[in-house]
Amino acid sequence: MGQQQILFIIIAVIVIGIAITVGISIVSAQTVATNRDAMINDLNHIASHAYEYRLRLRCMGGGQGDYTSFAIPTKMSVNEGGTYSIASAEVNTISLIAVSSVNASNSIKVLVGSEGKITTWTFSGDFE
Repeated sequence: MGQQQILFIIIAVIVIGIAITVGISIVSAQTVATNRDAMINDLNHIASHAYEYRLRLRCMGGGQGDYTSFAIPTKMSVNEGGTYSIASAEVNTISLIAVSSVNASNSIKVLVGSEGKITTWTFSGDFE
C-alpha cells in the first residue's frame, strides 16, 4: 500500500508540473500577441498620420504629395509597446519600423504606399 501511495504522489507531481509549464507558455504567448497587436495598431495610426501629411499642402505644414519630409511626432515615436522610426521616406512610399520594448528582437517593418495603405508587413523575432 505504501508503494502505491508514493507512485500516486509522483504521478500527481509530474501532472502538476506539466500543467504549470503549459500555463506559463500560454501566458507568455498571450503577452507576445498582445504586444504585437498593440504595435500593429500604432503603425496603422502612424501610417494614417503620414498619409494625412502627404495630402496636406506645404503652406499648411504638409508634404504636398510627398513623404520625404515627414517626421513621426514625438508623442507617437515611443510608448510602452515599442519604439517607432522611419527607415526610408521617398516621394510615393514611406517605410516604418517598430521595435518592441518588451523584447528588442521583435520588430515589425511596414511599407506605406502613395494611397496611404500599408502594402507590406514584415515581422521578425517572436512575431513571425
